[in-house]
Parts: sequence; C-alpha cells; structure tokens
Amino acid sequence: MSLDGAFLHGAMTEMLDRKLIGGRVDKIHQPSREEIIVTIRTFGGAEKILFSANSACARVNLTDTTPENPKQPPVLCMLFRKFLSGGRLTAIHQDGLERIINFDFECTNEIGDTVHNRLVAEIMGKHSNIILLTEKSDGWRVVDSVKRITDDISSVRRILPNILYELPPREEKINFLDYDFGDFRVRLSEYSEQRIAKALPMIIEGISPIFARECAYSCTKNVDAVVNTLTEDQWDKLVFFIKKSRDILKERSGCTVVTDKYGKPKDFCFIPVAQYGAEMTESHFDSPNALLDKFYGSRADADRIKQRSGDLMKTILNIYERISRKLEAQKQELAECADREDYRVCGDLLSTNIYRMERGMNEIEVDDFVNGGKRVIKLDIRLTPSQNAQKYYAEYRKLDTAEKMLTKLIEQGEKELVYIDSVFDAASRIGSGTGSDAELSEIKRELQETGYMRQSKDDKRKNEKPLPPLKFRSTDGFDILVGRNNYQNDKLTLKTANGNDMWLHTQNIAGSHTIIVADGKEIPDNTIVEAATLAAYCSKARNGTKIPVDYTKVRFVKKPNGAKPGMVIFTNNKTILVNPDEELYERLKVK
Repeated sequence: MSLDGAFLHGAMTEMLDRKLIGGRVDKIHQPSREEIIVTIRTFGGAEKILFSANSACARVNLTDTTPENPKQPPVLCMLFRKFLSGGRLTAIHQDGLERIINFDFECTNEIGDTVHNRLVAEIMGKHSNIILLTEKSDGWRVVDSVKRITDDISSVRRILPNILYELPPREEKINFLDYDFGDFRVRLSEYSEQRIAKALPMIIEGISPIFARECAYSCTKNVDAVVNTLTEDQWDKLVFFIKKSRDILKERSGCTVVTDKYGKPKDFCFIPVAQYGAEMTESHFDSPNALLDKFYGSRADADRIKQRSGDLMKTILNIYERISRKLEAQKQELAECADREDYRVCGDLLSTNIYRMERGMNEIEVDDFVNGGKRVIKLDIRLTPSQNAQKYYAEYRKLDTAEKMLTKLIEQGEKELVYIDSVFDAASRIGSGTGSDAELSEIKRELQETGYMRQSKDDKRKNEKPLPPLKFRSTDGFDILVGRNNYQNDKLTLKTANGNDMWLHTQNIAGSHTIIVADGKEIPDNTIVEAATLAAYCSKARNGTKIPVDYTKVRFVKKPNGAKPGMVIFTNNKTILVNPDEELYERLKVK
C-alpha cells in the first residue's frame, strides 16, 4: 500500500503537463499538523498541491478537496507563507525514482531582493517530511520542517532550522525508466535464493511490493516464486513485463486501485493488477493524482477527524472529571450529615437541664435519657444557657437542610455523569474513523447549548444543516436507523419514529438510540437480533461480548421533563444478549 517513486514520477509528470511551472503561490494552508496545501495560480486557473507527511497517508499530489482549516493558522503555516507567498514556481523535479519531489520557487524577500526557496516532499513512510529550504552561498539551508529531526531521533541525518540540507542515504539501484536491461539477469541472480517479489526492490529503484509481486505473477503465475526457479521463457517474460510497465508509466495509462468485497481500497499501482484474481475488484484511473486523492482522501479525513475529536474528547474528559470531583466532595459532606441527630439530642438535653446551667460554663454532665447513662456536653462560655441549646438546634437544622439539598445535588450529578459519558461515547466513535466534521460540530454545539462549553463568535455564525441518522437495512428488508449523537437520538426516538416501531438501546451503557422501522409489519426476530447487534456496536461496549440490549415499542419510551438530551425512560421492555459485529455493520449499512 506504500506510495513508490515510480508512482510519484507519474504524479509529478502530470503536474508538469498541467502547466504548473510559472504559476504563483496564491494561498498556503495547514489543515492538520502534518499536512500543507499550497494553491498555485496559473493561466488555466488555480491548482492545489497537497503535501502530507502523515505516516499512514504520506503523499504529494494535486487535490480537489477543501479540508476545514484551523481558525488560527499554525506558526509553521505562517512561516511557509512568509517565505513562499507570491513566489513563482520555477521547477518540479525528482532525483531518479527516489521518493523525494522538489518544488523550486523564485520569491521576493522583505527588502525586495529575489531569493530562491524550495519545498521538499520526502515520502518515506514514518520518516516522511515536508521541508522548507532557502538557497544560500554554501548550499540549501533548512528554514523549518513539519518534523524536526534531532540527534536523539536520528544519528544519520538531522533536519533542523539553519543547517545545511542533506539528502537521505541512497543505495545504488537500477532506474528502470532509462535502463537497457543488459546485465539485469546477472544482477537479479545475485539474490537467487530470494523470492522474485523480494529481490526486485533490492535492485530496482522506486518500486513498491505490489509492483514486484505483479512482476513475479506475470512470468510465473505465482507471487512467491523464487529467482533460481525461473526458466528461460520466464526470464524473457519478466523483462518484457518490466519494459511494458515502463511504457505504461510514461503514458500514465494504467493507474489501478484494488478494493476488497466491502469496497475498501486495499492497494494501488501504476499498472493493471492481476495477482489478486477474483478476490479483489479493480478500478482504473486516468490520473495518478486523482487516484492518490481518492485512495488517501478518506484515510486523511479520518485522521484529521481523529485529531480534532481528540481535542473535543479532552474537553469532555475535563468536564467529566470536574463533575466527578464535585460529586465526591458532596458525598463527603453528606457523610458528615449523618451525625445531625446527635446535635438535636444535645439540644434537647440542654433544654431539659437549662436550670442547672450558668453562663461561663464550658461543659455540663447530664443524664442521657435517649441512650441511657451520663453524658458530658461541651458549652460555649461566651453564650447563655439558652443560646447554647439553640446553637445545637441550629447545627441540627443546618445539617438536616444540607442532607436534603446534597441528596438532590448528588442525584443530579450522577445523572450528569451518565449524560457526559454518552457524549464522550459519541465523540469517541467519531474519532475511531466512523464520523465526520459535521458530527463533531453537532456534539460541540450540544455541549454549548447544555452549558458545558462556551460558544465562540465563529460557532454562532455557523448554521449547519443537521445530519440524518445512520441508515441500515436488515436481511429481512427492514430499515434500521441509528442516532449519531444525543440530539439526534431525541429527534429519532421522539419525533421521527412511529409508536409501533421498535426502539433498542444497550442496557445501562452509553450508546445510540436504534429504531427498527416497522412500516405496519410484524418485525421478525432476526431483524431484532441484527438491530441489537448494531446498537451494541454503536455503543461504549463495541469491544465487548454478550452485551445486554433492551428493546420495546417506541410508544413505551418517554422523556422526563428537564432530562438531558438523549436521556429517556421506558417500560414493557425485553432484553437480548448480542456480540458487536463490525462486519455486520458494514454489510447492512446503506451507503
């Protein structure tokens, strides 16, 4: 699934064909920590180049996407703007088939002098980086980079501001774009005991495992074939296939994505792929940049969502901890109220023995007619006998009132914890890659409207259309609707659903409201099991087993006055035990 130098060559060549050279830098954005988008204004219009150093989706390609940007541009983004804004793109070049693409710019500095800057995209998995360089008399020096590499991180090569830029260590390999294959057999035979798919990347520069496997499959029909098993005919087929692939790369006529049976992209290559047979489905693209944008786009979006949901989840956790601390203090105060009756008894004993008391006494021994025996009661020497008795009664009333109030506050706090737990569950499911920016915005708006977060001016200006619930279709043909958040849970259960529809929810576990649309029909048991499985998967217990799920008719579900969003009560319910199932979730989901 790695992006190789050969595919990058095709993407770079397409950029040159789109006449980016001569265009000027119009905009620079940094939608996430490891992504930079540079907009180049050309005579034909604006072209956006996306640079990503994210290890899961590192790439550089033309893009049509417009990801949401931070309200305040990061410091690195401002630095890139300072050095590149208004600059003219003079060259795009690649060193052989190395996974390094250089973008050269002619810019003007603060005093009006012409300077040359370079943006380097190093696409090397977890070592990927985006580096801004400026040309000095002694060579290219680093201005800054998305990832700073110190001696602690790498003893081979540093990437830090103001040091000379050095290329990564490079092995001597064949660039098959201009290779005559005269000694190819000799060089490959040095790895005679290796599999062909493993040996080829050792001698050919810039090819990925999928291409190497395809080479082996083309000549032997076996991706695990070993070099020393090749026959003369198979050697000829191997060389012919590599030469044919070179022509396809130069013409950019065979970009292919392979997807699994669920439609998830699994791999891609610059040639048609035959090694998977019927196990995978092929999709062909005319543009390598469009393929990269499509293949990595959803993954990059999921990563951006994960980063942003992480910030929201931290906020929710802080709210949860604040409520928990407050609740713990209230419970401690309530425990102290347990002795309130003793204050009332002391008041009664003092009132009975008031004739024996004199001002200035610090204690008195009385007969304890409640518990029997003698008892010594402390007195305040500054108070009269009557005032001492009233002091104990006042303390009793204070603790009695406190107990009643604390009991209500503790009950309210425990309900708040249940509610915040449900909000955290919804945010965590978005962060796992099953959500979107709009869903995050809805949860944020929910917390703002319930008073847990402040609303900024930018949030007030937004008027986003509410998202529909997740939709599934059971194997029996019944529609199943699942709420994405608490507001949507309320709307789905209390407004959208019919009284005869079926309502499901995990028992005493934060999760989504799930509705089976009966549509006037009898709901079969199999559909209830499938809906319960979806309810379990869309809950805090998605990684558990034997999850209890309650279900009842919607008409038996009510919302108490003043209840938090998503909080309901229900009756006439039954319970079923199910195991969350991601495969069922994907299979029943209506795209």
